[in-house]
Amino acid sequence: MKKKHKKVSVVVINYNGEDLLKKFFPSVINHTNKDISEIYVIDNCSSDKSVEFLNNKYPEVNLIKNKKNYGYAGGYNRGLKNIKSEYVVLLNNDVELTKNWLDIMIEKMELNNSIGSCQPKILSYTNKKKFEYAGACGGYLDLLGYPYCRGRIFDFTEEDHGQYDDDKEIFWSSGACIMLKNKLFKKIGGFDESFFAHMEEIDLCWRLKAEGYTNYCFPQSKVYHLGGGTLNYDNSKKTFLNFRNNLFMLAKNENRLSLIFKIPLRLIFDLVAAMRFLIYEKSLKNFISIIKAYLYLIIRLPSLLISKRKIINKYSKESNRIIPIDFFLKRKKRFTDL
Repeated sequence: MKKKHKKVSVVVINYNGEDLLKKFFPSVINHTNKDISEIYVIDNCSSDKSVEFLNNKYPEVNLIKNKKNYGYAGGYNRGLKNIKSEYVVLLNNDVELTKNWLDIMIEKMELNNSIGSCQPKILSYTNKKKFEYAGACGGYLDLLGYPYCRGRIFDFTEEDHGQYDDDKEIFWSSGACIMLKNKLFKKIGGFDESFFAHMEEIDLCWRLKAEGYTNYCFPQSKVYHLGGGTLNYDNSKKTFLNFRNNLFMLAKNENRLSLIFKIPLRLIFDLVAAMRFLIYEKSLKNFISIIKAYLYLIIRLPSLLISKRKIINKYSKESNRIIPIDFFLKRKKRFTDL
């Protein structure tokens, strides 16, 4: 008898996250509506006892084992190939869920067919009064492609006082917890695997917008994210991936003519960031990571510029600002100050 697929698949990506699964996976089991959903874990060839733990503790969960660590992007692309549900929620292994988190998002998605992706309100697991870095209450891009959020600009996160509790169209939904239409995700080619990890969800949301879809934050749905579970925020590899992938994303999706002035401007701001790492944080590794990101851009730029792509001609008003100027020179640290 052919298996009947549920409407939603909640899919957790994992790599050597045994301790995180022990801490956070119970909330996935306890707060996910089993009437409409099924739960999967995609394991990226962990060398710890993640798989053994899941098999012993949660044998009812669908476990997909990749042959090697393909990162966030490649791991999900391969793992989702045989998942047939109408919607998928991609979830980090360090997220604590709350009651009705899923029901709220699916209800909103069902009411509007133009929504390509959505996210909940994402608060910090370690300080539950504050927004979490990776997504907060929905993401935007500024004029030069720097990402920021309702509730988070650079490394400054606001306290949550309900100031962003309205449903809001955003530019990008956070990969820490993102709901997508499964067929649409596959139609546009899934994640760009050259990103490996970090900002692939922004690139995906940019492509969704180019196809005419919107991205939303539904803050009545709420989750808590630890953040830095696989790579710490001050990890030099993370710095490299963030800068390189942001530049790749800009070169892939932005209008070619505008890149003539945007890339040189970005270089100036990013060199300042590199010098701050070197002088104030005494971090030679992070300094080198930013330089390497630009070397990678130079190597890949020809292929990125000739890639088949659609350009968005209309941006949100939030994209007209330059966030480093607002944040560092004008001292505007809150989204509401912009």
